[in-house]
Amino acid sequence: MTAVCPGSKTPGKPTLNKKIMVLKSSFILFCIFSFGGISCIAQHSKEQTMFQTSQPWCPTLDNRGDVAIIYGINGNPTDKTRAVPFTQRVHSWRDRGYTTHFMTGIAWGEYQDYFTGKWDGVPHMDEGQVRQEGDTIWHGHQVPYIVPTENYLTYIKEAHIKKVIDAGIDAIYMEEPEFWARGGYSEAFKREWKKYYGFDWQPQHESPNNTYLSNKLKYQLYYHALKEVFTYAKEYGRSKGMNVRCYVPTHSLLNYSQWMIVSPEASLASLDCVDGYIAQVWTGTSREPNFYNGIQKERVFETAFVEYGSMESMTAPTGRKMTFLTDPIEDQPRDWSDYKKNYEATFTAQLLYPRIANYEIMPWPERIYEGWYRASANSDERIRIPRHYSTQMQIMINALNHMPVSDNQVSGNKGIGALMSNSLMFQRFPKHAGYSDPYLSNFLGQVLPFLKRGVPVSTVHIENVEYPETWKGLKILLMSYSNMKPMSPDAHKIISQWVYQGGTLVYSGRDNDPFQSVQEWWNTGNQSYQNPSAHLFEMMGMAAFPQTGEYKYGKGTVFILRNDPKEYVLSAGGDEELVKTVSTLYQKKTKESLYFKNSFVLERGMYKIIAVLDESVTNEPYIAKGKYIDLFDPQLPILETKEVSPGTQALLIDIDQVDKKKKSQVLASSCRIYDEKSTAHTYSFTGKAPVNTSGMIRILLPARPKSCTVTNNDGRLQSTTEWKWDASSKTCLLSCENHPDGIAVSIEW
Repeated sequence: MTAVCPGSKTPGKPTLNKKIMVLKSSFILFCIFSFGGISCIAQHSKEQTMFQTSQPWCPTLDNRGDVAIIYGINGNPTDKTRAVPFTQRVHSWRDRGYTTHFMTGIAWGEYQDYFTGKWDGVPHMDEGQVRQEGDTIWHGHQVPYIVPTENYLTYIKEAHIKKVIDAGIDAIYMEEPEFWARGGYSEAFKREWKKYYGFDWQPQHESPNNTYLSNKLKYQLYYHALKEVFTYAKEYGRSKGMNVRCYVPTHSLLNYSQWMIVSPEASLASLDCVDGYIAQVWTGTSREPNFYNGIQKERVFETAFVEYGSMESMTAPTGRKMTFLTDPIEDQPRDWSDYKKNYEATFTAQLLYPRIANYEIMPWPERIYEGWYRASANSDERIRIPRHYSTQMQIMINALNHMPVSDNQVSGNKGIGALMSNSLMFQRFPKHAGYSDPYLSNFLGQVLPFLKRGVPVSTVHIENVEYPETWKGLKILLMSYSNMKPMSPDAHKIISQWVYQGGTLVYSGRDNDPFQSVQEWWNTGNQSYQNPSAHLFEMMGMAAFPQTGEYKYGKGTVFILRNDPKEYVLSAGGDEELVKTVSTLYQKKTKESLYFKNSFVLERGMYKIIAVLDESVTNEPYIAKGKYIDLFDPQLPILETKEVSPGTQALLIDIDQVDKKKKSQVLASSCRIYDEKSTAHTYSFTGKAPVNTSGMIRILLPARPKSCTVTNNDGRLQSTTEWKWDASSKTCLLSCENHPDGIAVSIEW
């Protein structure tokens, strides 16, 4: 992939007059002097949608999100060529009306000048993450995954953060704070161990205690790294009169635990220097197989639903901003139909969280629009994105530009949550004493039995229990220490108080895994508990190891099941006791029965989101009746009945729920709409989208058009334009050819 897209001009330095004159209705520009010439700080009223790219603007990439996140001072390690200079890339997107932010990796990046010694005269290859076998874990050529030493953090601050703030960037994303669980053998890590623990490094493969201590340090190193870098960014920004916002794009806690990566995750939400997150959830993370009913396979929708939920619950009590990401393709080369199927699944899952309405619509548009992937699963032919898929994708991302926050809730019984902790990542690798947790079944075993029955189980982060918002609406808490361990005793006090005041706790676990005896707070100092749950049970007046059964504490209930949660999903029918127990407790608590079904449905404004589950209580499809536009169909058909089969999803516009139905308006489109103008008998607008893509536009009008014309930016009429009128919905379907410079549509009736 070339650094400058075919057919585009090499972006040059904007002139002073051009920079000062730029003024858009959506933002105001303040000019400051910085390296590389005049820069502008954009104060935007809308940053709902965004994307990340290491490339300069070009007509094939102009997807019309609100924000272009420019990746890397030196680009992206996966680029085949060196990137166009950073300031040129920034200006090329700003000149097209985009807000510009900055992203780079905190655990890896184009930092060869640091590792080779060019930056400070000292090579730092020994600071890579190293496996037991002695080999470095690489992300790219001369790009290791990093042990974040103090010297490395100084480099990040001085060589990267300072430069982008000087360039006028006021939003910084340090992505993927990742330490591989299989790492932890480098000289740099050994030095950090001695500094943190006060005693010499101990190989993690030799004992569960060493594994736990090693992963706890990896977690702490990246917690400290982000705190240091973001604190510097905010302080340096203030010195220049800027309010610099700092975000962490990160995989979900669920995925990092599955992939055996350690990251600070939920703990960062309490830092004042962290303004929010991007939830990096996509096909590549959500297709990680799991077990349910004794069957191991990919369950992309279900996994994505839990991933997004874990990210929302991580930040909701703290008030931090959460942005959901989806990717129309994925890192692994597959065929376009596979990408499409799983994109629909992950896209639907994110929409089922109605309080989130900020989206990263795609990472790397350069690989989506310009990449070559298999035409079909059984073909070796490589083609670029098919028109039908690019059209559908653009319809979907344009819907995100208008997706409202909603007070509505997804269908199904509410109030069941599963407890999770950062320490889910700590006992995944290596294995000790025969301990096994295939595909994180000791966590998902508490969730999938209900999710597959149409109950939208939420997640509860033990790191957030101190926030009252965490407990809002929670009726039953599912909990186990088979999969994680509490990092402090403080959470037990809050959990026991919640039970005492009327909460219901369902604890599953044999409490005999080898990590129960790691050197931690429950068995050191004045504490001598054999496992952490004994501390919690004692606080609630119970025996240290209560047997299976129901116990009362204050107004609340504790129910003990002496099964590890993985036992609920590793065999067929293994979840029957759990489901029966929770159903009975839910009935007692709420006076309502758990309602089992095979679908999730949510309405957000005019949008209707539907997901139908396979392996559920019925194989019947979900049937929606009304007047709909199908947004997963690039032809934008009008439907009176939509049948959604098990294992599939749907995104519809309910025409009866359209606001201001007498107003002429675009309801759905594969281009973004600007400059709308209406009179008694006319409606006009401009549509912008990448070149070489099809324009499909469904327009609500008061009457059948007499004429519908599309004019290119050069003033020529498009000769291939077609339009069709649907009297039942009073909508016109317009098909044309897109262009980033805009197509002018004029309709008269």
